[in-house]
Amino acid sequence: MMRFEWAVALRFLWEGGMQTVLIIAGATAGISVIVFISGFLTDLQRDLIRRTLGVQPGIIVRPAEEVARPLRSGVGAAAIEQVQARAQRLRSVDQWQALQAELEAMRGIRAVSPVAAGPGLVTRGDVNKSVTLTGIVPERYVAVTRLDEKIVAGDLRLNPGDTVIGTDLARDLGVELGDKVRLSTPTSAGDAYQVRGIYDLGQRNLNRAYAYVALPTAQALLNLPGGVSSVELAVEDLFGAEALAARLQARIPHEVESWMKANSQLRTALNNQTVMTLLVRFFLALVVAIGVASVLVVSVVQKTREIGILRAMGASRARILRVFLLQGLLIGAVGAMLGSACGYLLTSVMSNVLRGDDGAPLFTAHFNPELYLYTVAGATVLGLVSAVMPARRAANLDPAQAIRL
Repeated sequence: MMRFEWAVALRFLWEGGMQTVLIIAGATAGISVIVFISGFLTDLQRDLIRRTLGVQPGIIVRPAEEVARPLRSGVGAAAIEQVQARAQRLRSVDQWQALQAELEAMRGIRAVSPVAAGPGLVTRGDVNKSVTLTGIVPERYVAVTRLDEKIVAGDLRLNPGDTVIGTDLARDLGVELGDKVRLSTPTSAGDAYQVRGIYDLGQRNLNRAYAYVALPTAQALLNLPGGVSSVELAVEDLFGAEALAARLQARIPHEVESWMKANSQLRTALNNQTVMTLLVRFFLALVVAIGVASVLVVSVVQKTREIGILRAMGASRARILRVFLLQGLLIGAVGAMLGSACGYLLTSVMSNVLRGDDGAPLFTAHFNPELYLYTVAGATVLGLVSAVMPARRAANLDPAQAIRL
């Protein structure tokens, strides 16, 4: 039904020659940069969070803090004005086995791991180092934190007499795989444990912070018989962790904290980076829109006589309007498809070029179908909108005056 409009629009673009090529190239360049920035930022943020969080879970469920409440000596008696805050003792999550089963059945939670953690002391000879003694079930814990990927020597098998420590802690103690260290806590004299594995989290402080043991071992050392100090969760959507934590907080009588709350500075930096990227994308889209509109305005001026002849031969204003709208649509669609391909290619190349200090890629390029679908659709609509003003100008030309020009 629009065969005439399509034929005229394609003819005008073909006759534009280098002008058409340049505007499509400009649209392609602008859209490729938009796609590159969007894909690059998404992949970089994903890998940055993955590296920064290390062994930190997406959400942690802990026992609620103990609150000191003022006592009254009798009916109508005044409460004590100043109440000293209570010291927070190490406690177990109430009915954690039932809570674990409930959390595993919830949508958005990928894995659940019970953890018993508390202050401890690791000793080798006359060297003492304070650590966080962490009792885990290895197969559950690695599903939440990927600790197995950080093991640089030995493995993560934890028998009752085994422990896994960090590289810097092992260096401070002068131990290697197979050596024994003594683990103790304020509530237990402890015993000797064999170093089964050594991990490297990429930060000196973290490599000195944790000593991992089997969950039953930690329960005995920390005086938590059958209990756990926290339940750690891996979530499907990292950026939706705060919303999921809020829903959990309203549902269970425990303290729930997401990685976003625990790392507020990182979250703020990522949000600011996202805002700046949105601004860059907006102005790039604006430049593309202005370029398309300006080329079509020039095309209207160049084709004034042809438009007048078409109007004199019976072409309605609506048809002339659709001719130039189709030109904007075609420029936007072709530029979007070429730009999306160039943007993905650029993202893939940069993922192989940019490297971290350890030589590993800084980020991994992922193909996101939604990103490219929305980009093509958005750029096509942008081209159509950019053509509205030139199209209306062409449709409003008076045939007699246009032919005389």
